[in-house]
Amino acid sequence: MRYKFGDKIREVREKRKMTLKDVARRVEVSESLISQIERNRVSPAMDTLLRIVDVLEMDIEYLFQEFKKTKSVHLVRRSERSKIVLPGIVYEQLSKTVGADEEHAMEAYCLEIAPGGEKGSREFGHRGGELGLILEGKGELRFGTETYELNSGDSISFSADIPHELRNTGKKTLKAVWVTTPPKNFFK
Repeated sequence: MRYKFGDKIREVREKRKMTLKDVARRVEVSESLISQIERNRVSPAMDTLLRIVDVLEMDIEYLFQEFKKTKSVHLVRRSERSKIVLPGIVYEQLSKTVGADEEHAMEAYCLEIAPGGEKGSREFGHRGGELGLILEGKGELRFGTETYELNSGDSISFSADIPHELRNTGKKTLKAVWVTTPPKNFFK
């Protein structure tokens, strides 16, 4: 069996001072089945497991606590960041969700745009959303027919299906943290 939670069921049953027979009777299964579940010999059907949880007044989250802790974590050390340098723009990957379903996947990167430089498109948008935080410099976001002035400390978020473009309007490099969802997969 891949997932073992029988020990937790036994622990809770004993804390509640219930016998195998008590639990089996209330769950309407055999005492032998409850014993086998507690010894991780068999994996119960979902409805049986839910009845056991209900009878023992357990939090089902407690049973699957270890499973939740095994979710992927993606750590990017500063010295290991992937970098893409284009004319007037530098993208430096901060993070990308790993193994996430597409609906919730995201990608974050540091962005540096030289004075007069820009990123994005006046003609096309893309599905998903974006969020940006201006760290240094100033710029403007052209979003459809609207223009938003951005200064150090400002943040902006928007649906990315409208054509949009971030432009450095200052005399210094514009530095920002940018998050896109779903990932654009700049960094392979």
